[in-house]
Amino acid sequence: MKEKGKSFLSIKSWAPDDQPRYKMKHNGRHTLSDSELLALLIGSGSQDMSAVDVSKQIVSSVRGDLDDLARLSIRDLMKFKGIGEAKAITIAAALELGRRRNGAGRHHKITIRSSQNAYEVLAPKLMDKANEEFWVLFLDRANQVLANVCLSVGGVSGTYVDPKIIFSKAVELLASSIILCHNHPSGQLKPSTEDIRLTKKIQEAGKVLDISVFDHIIVANQRYFSFADEGLM
Repeated sequence: MKEKGKSFLSIKSWAPDDQPRYKMKHNGRHTLSDSELLALLIGSGSQDMSAVDVSKQIVSSVRGDLDDLARLSIRDLMKFKGIGEAKAITIAAALELGRRRNGAGRHHKITIRSSQNAYEVLAPKLMDKANEEFWVLFLDRANQVLANVCLSVGGVSGTYVDPKIIFSKAVELLASSIILCHNHPSGQLKPSTEDIRLTKKIQEAGKVLDISVFDHIIVANQRYFSFADEGLM
């Protein structure tokens, strides 16, 4: 097919060794590039671009950063030529499965010994989120994870959680201690004045109920800030 003077060859007309589906089947998934894996998801391209070409455009738009790719909304994905609603939903669903896999089962019988341990449990829950969310890690007397729960979803620049809700859940789970966590979609790790104020308020409420607040962790761009590590607890 000719389009604007350029020759376009569909993937089916490529040499078998160059076709993503053939490479996946015969050479293994590790041999495929990010664009080729994405091409398998969308199946077909546009009238003048193959699925691989469309995928290269999408991956290039985020400079090859898969974390940024996962943050694209369905509407964002549909801005690319050849990506309709069904294909955009397929891409978003695949990336969500990957995110869930990262966090699956990690809190099961894990003992929290450091802020890094807590971050590893909580970060997968907050990766790629466009809005702020407030999560709480509930621990038993041995510092083993009882549950991690999202207690508030806010906007792009902030969220708030009522301490009564936190400790009501803690009493329900018979938790001995908790670790607070929220994300900053902006990528800014530094806690705000409100973050510090809320942490102190929750910490004081915990003293009344004899439930320790061990830490408050801020997650941003695969990094974290620990109130405890920085001497703010």
